[in-house]
Formats: sequence, structure tokens, C-alpha cells
Amino acid sequence: MKQLITFLSFLILGQLSYAQIVINELDCDSPGIDDKEFIELKSDTPNMPLDGYVVVLFNGSSSGNDSSYFTIDLDGFTTDDNGLLLIGSDAVSPFPQLLIAANVIQNGADALGIYLGSDTDFPEGTEATQTNLIDALAYDTSDSDDTALMALLGLTEQINEGSANNTNSIQRNNDGSYFVGTPTPRLLNDGAGVIFNAISIATAESQYNEGDVFDIVFTAQQNVTEDVTFTFTLDNYGFDASDFTGNTTLTIPSGQNTVTTTITLIDDSLDEGDEEPIVKFVNLDWPYIPNNNFLKLRVIDNDFTVAPFGTPLNSTYGIVSSTQPSGYYNSLDGLEDVVLRQALQDIIADPNVVRAQTYNDCIDILKEADQNPENSNEVWLVYLEQGRAKLDFQLTSVNTGTWNREHTFPRSRAGYYSIEEDEIADGIDVFWETKADSLRHGNSDAHALRAVDGPENSSRGNQFYGEYNGPTGVPGGFRGDVARGVFYLAVRYNGLEIVNGFPEGLVGQFGDLQTLLEWHRNDPPDDYEMNRNNVVYNWQFNRNPFIDQPDLIEYIWGDMIGETWEQNLSIEEVQELKVSLYPNPTSGKLFINGIVAETAVEVFSIDGRQLMKTSINGNGQLDLNFTSGMYLVKLTSEGKSVVKKVIIK
Repeated sequence: MKQLITFLSFLILGQLSYAQIVINELDCDSPGIDDKEFIELKSDTPNMPLDGYVVVLFNGSSSGNDSSYFTIDLDGFTTDDNGLLLIGSDAVSPFPQLLIAANVIQNGADALGIYLGSDTDFPEGTEATQTNLIDALAYDTSDSDDTALMALLGLTEQINEGSANNTNSIQRNNDGSYFVGTPTPRLLNDGAGVIFNAISIATAESQYNEGDVFDIVFTAQQNVTEDVTFTFTLDNYGFDASDFTGNTTLTIPSGQNTVTTTITLIDDSLDEGDEEPIVKFVNLDWPYIPNNNFLKLRVIDNDFTVAPFGTPLNSTYGIVSSTQPSGYYNSLDGLEDVVLRQALQDIIADPNVVRAQTYNDCIDILKEADQNPENSNEVWLVYLEQGRAKLDFQLTSVNTGTWNREHTFPRSRAGYYSIEEDEIADGIDVFWETKADSLRHGNSDAHALRAVDGPENSSRGNQFYGEYNGPTGVPGGFRGDVARGVFYLAVRYNGLEIVNGFPEGLVGQFGDLQTLLEWHRNDPPDDYEMNRNNVVYNWQFNRNPFIDQPDLIEYIWGDMIGETWEQNLSIEEVQELKVSLYPNPTSGKLFINGIVAETAVEVFSIDGRQLMKTSINGNGQLDLNFTSGMYLVKLTSEGKSVVKKVIIK
């Protein structure tokens, strides 16, 4: 009996020794974009190492199944002199000791718990449990109680923080009960303990150019009672001490509360791209803590490069050559209709050659493929038709001023989707095998993805082309480009098709065919599009054939259905006039693309008799109502002319 009592005593003491950390405060919802939410833990003793503990967040919604959706491993972290550890995003003030992304903590009815263990013990979807549970809190924002989740965690009460966009937090009383009040991050809820003195970082602007000189001001909330010396850095990826001069070790004199340092950005001759130095403290001793930290600045590199070819609004032709392998399309010769289409799919969906990348890899692909020809540090935005800094990729729920990835054939219309591995950017040399039936890979097929303005992406939604024609007042230089991207997908993946009209509710079908044909014909492939075709080919090992051989579209969807395909005899662009003629051979309709000024067009028989004379001032077409045979087409513009042979079948 004495041995049993001794064993039970050790067991109870063992449990109590672990019950030293509790949930002290939770702010699960904050006004605006909800980026100031946080979790605060409290240990019984100050400066307590938290190795061996993990915070687990549970989803109480009907789809969440009272299971884990996010874990925070506490290994390596220590509470402060008040026994507190603040967990939150970099928008929380004072700055958290443990950073998580903004808007991670769900509003409820949900719960969180502190456990003995590690994050690997709670893979996503792990049902809430009391095993190794140290402390737990069920909470909501004016939602009904989740009694099932409470039971799983052994709780009898669910705390309401307040309705949506509230300014409250849930705080723990010393007796273990909770109350709702004004948030007090890194302060004891009863007002006791050591009061910190938070130091803020500020600059006059958030963006500077190479060669600029600017001040960084550090300001404490209260005058310091002794000299306070600290160090900060500006390092971030490629930006380091070689990119600036200025003092990074500073002292706030006793009795004062501010110190300033002057930074000079070095104007070098290297095209390093725009960079984002981050001002961050290296060391601060309690009670001095960061009020804000990781202050991100933007340094614009004035050494950006300009491509030799134009943007889609200032198209050039014939400068960028296709990198297609010799004979890439030879297997198509002599084919027609469905057999031609199948042979084309066999090339661009060959499982022995073609690669599929992750959705996050596509960010890097688009930074290269959609690079603004006028500024190598920007991407060119489809629809909006302007440049935007590559650094402004959308990372939060706020899309204003950012760019993201546009599916020209929307996901909801096609039926492809993301998987967890899509969140990893693992580079050009790591890829999935893919084939014509791998429709899911259409989600990350860069031939049909475009860099797009965030709000404009939302405005387009999943509208069909023809319903959506781009922003008002924009010239529409994107139209042929997106049409060819959609046509590519319809051949590349089984289960996708382009149809007339707007087929609502029919997954896999996309419209409008006639609109897309018109866009393709009126906006031929230019150097910008050929360059992106080459870039994507380098990643995916397949090409968009409708950029290399644009008249193929006529043989599959247009005026040449049923006709036998032969590779163009004169598809190469006319350098002097920057135009292209196709298809050739033709059944009578000849498209002339790339016209930049008024052009005289004359058609002659092979013996030199003039059969037609007209002029065009923009891309258009000729109806050659002549008998089968060879003809000469002469184009004259701005004092230059060229004669091309055309075969009518």
C-alpha cells in the first residue's frame, strides 16, 4: 500500500511539473483583414524553455471534423521575464517572439490546445484529444457551442470573443477562468509584472532607389534609464552589407528615447533586380523589446535590362526565334481533322518527354515567361496590359497592387485543382510525369497561366471569353495570346473542349469558340509570345504549337477543318514588313498579320498578270477566289516591298 501511494505521488507530481504553461490570451479576430490576431502563452516561471511543447489549433466547423488544421512547435522558444510567449504575425504590436502567417487563426467555433509532443504528432486532420494535453481553450465569435469538440478536449465552457471584426481578446484570470477585454499582448492580464519598453523602427518612405540616402529612426515608448545599445541588420537574400553604407550598431543615450542612423544605398552597375532589405533587430535586452520588427523596404534597381522585342501593346515580329527541335511537328504532315489533332496531342502530351511542375513553381516560370520587355524587374500583366514589380506577388488575402496567377481556362470550368505538393516550389529539375489524361496538371500548366493584376483577376472570375473582354479602355493586345493558351489546353488534356456560346454548368467545356477564333486571327503571335513559349518549353519540355504554327487552329477549329495539313511554306515572318502570311497552302482564305502601317497588297499569277489590288491598314484577310495553283503576293509599305509565293489548293 505504501508503495502504491508513493507511485501515485510521483505520478501526480510528474503531471504537475508539466502543467507549467497555459493559454493566457487569445485574439482570434481583429478588424479589417484580421492580421493582428495572436496567441499568448504563460509559464509559471519566467524565462522557461518550451522544448517538448506544441500548440495545436482545431477546426470546429462541419467540414473541419473537430480536427487539427495548424500546429506550432515550441522547441527552441523561451518565455520572457513575465513568463509570456507571444505568437502572431509581423502585424502584431509589440512584435511576437514566435512568428506565424497573418490570418491563420480561425474565428470559431474552434479550439486550441497545448500538448506535450511535437508538430509531427498532429498531422493535419488529427482529431482533438486529451492525450498529453496540458491546457485547452474552446472559443467562438458569437457562434453556437461546439459541444463535441469541447467533449474531446474535456472542456465545459466555450468563450465568446465577440462578433466578427471585434476589438476584444479572450484573457485568462489568475484563477483559471476567462474574461473578454481590450487586448494586452506581452502584458500580464492583471497588470502586474515588469512593464516592457518597446522600440519602434520607422523610415520616411517604404521605397527607395539605388543611390538614395535615407534615415532609419528608432524610438522607445519611454525615455531609457540607461544607455541602450543594440544592433540591427538590413540583410535579406541578395541584399547585404555590400549594398549600403551606414552605422548598424546604435545607442539610445540614458534619459532619451530615440536614435537615428543614415543609410546610403550603393548605386552599382549590376542588374541584381529590385531588392527588399528588411530592418530587423539582432539583439535587445529585456525590458527593451521590438514594438515592430522586420520592416520591409524596397530598393529599385536602376540597372534593369530592356528586351530587343516589344510588349504585346507594341508588338514586334521575327526578332525571337522558336527553340523548337528540328522536326518537332513533322509527324503532323499529311494528316487532317481528328487524326491531326491526336497527332498534335501525341507531341505536346508525350509522357516520355513532357514534364509537369507545381503550382508554386509557376510563380518562377511566370517571372521569366511574362517578364516585361521594357523592364526586366517587372512582369507584364495580362488584361491590364502594364508592368508590375516581380516582388509584388500576392502573398496575403489583400490583392490590391499585387499580381497573381490567372488561369485562362478557369479551374472551375476545367475541373483541375491543387494538391498539397503544389504549395512547394521545388525547381526546374523536380517534376511530375504527365500524360494526356493528367487533367489535374492543367492547374499548373504555364502555357495557359498568365501574370495578372489581383483585382482584375477577381473581376474576370471564371467568365468565358466573349463575356469577359478585358478592362474598359484597354487595347486588348492580350486577346490572341489567351485564345491560343485556351486552344492549347483543349488539345493537351483529355476532357477539355472549346465550344460555341457560353456552356454554363458543363465542366470541361469553354466558350466562346467564335470569339476565340476572332481573337486569334486579329492578334497573331508576336515576339513576346514566342519568347514565353521558349521559356515554358525550357521548363515543361513541350510547346504551344499554336504560337509556332498559328494556322493549325484553322485546321482543328476554323475554316480548314478536314483539309490536309502540311507545314507552312512561308510561315516565317517577313522581316522588312514584320508580317506573316498563313495558311500556305491555302484553300482561298489568306491571313495577313503584323501590319503596322498602310500596306498595298497585290496578287499576281505565276506569269505576272495582276489579278487583285487592295490595301489594308491593320491585320486582316484576303479571299483568293482563284483556281488551284501558285500565285505571287506582293506587299508594299513605307517604301519597302516583298513578294511571297502562295499555293491555292
